[in-house]
Amino acid sequence: MDKLIYTAASGLKAHLASQAAIANNIANASTTGFRADRVVFDQLKISNSSTFPRQPASESVADFDRRAGTIAQTGRPLDVAITGEAWIAVQDKEGLEAYTRRGDLQVAASGVLETGDGFPVIGSGGPITIPPAQKVTISPEGQVSIIPLGATSGAPAQIIDTIKLASDKGSKTIKGNDNLLHVDGGGVLPRDLNARVETGALEQSNVNLTEALVDMIENQRAYEVQANLIKSTKDLDESSAQLMRLPG
Repeated sequence: MDKLIYTAASGLKAHLASQAAIANNIANASTTGFRADRVVFDQLKISNSSTFPRQPASESVADFDRRAGTIAQTGRPLDVAITGEAWIAVQDKEGLEAYTRRGDLQVAASGVLETGDGFPVIGSGGPITIPPAQKVTISPEGQVSIIPLGATSGAPAQIIDTIKLASDKGSKTIKGNDNLLHVDGGGVLPRDLNARVETGALEQSNVNLTEALVDMIENQRAYEVQANLIKSTKDLDESSAQLMRLPG
């Protein structure tokens, strides 16, 4: 009986994780460069040990949908959309290198080039800093160029740095709670020399709202099945207890 109850409880926990992932996807359906979370249900195994309570050997594993979103034209010079499978290297809150597809770049008051959610963009030697300029442009190769303040009319642009566009091919990567891509176990991804960006455009979220709503309904129904299984187990246990109390 206890095997049944803990199997049902494991199912409830997995469906709660799935529901949270689906809700997060719906909330970020309009977030630039967002990749949808998903939950992969792995096989659940119940230990044969007599130790109480028994625990499943494996549960749900969080992952994300790696398909690219659609590209929308914006006309803004600092908006970039990666045309391939590369990632923009940024510095996370811990000061470590991480990766994103979010290309709505901006120059902070400190002069640091940042993504729309505030992560500094990494160049050849760390975060890219933009000096005061009349104009900032980004080439298809990711080169950041400026026309300095006070430059004469027709003055050539000066290359400041090159955005690191990284390849995740052959590397095990995971998506963190900060919505950034991280190398599993630490480390950094190599630069992708063939990567290109499209300026004046942004990659949209790859969340399909219709699919997300259907997934939410199906997950809720599966959750109810697991909850009913726990209730049925309780009823069976009470019935067995009543039989044991019958006079001999």
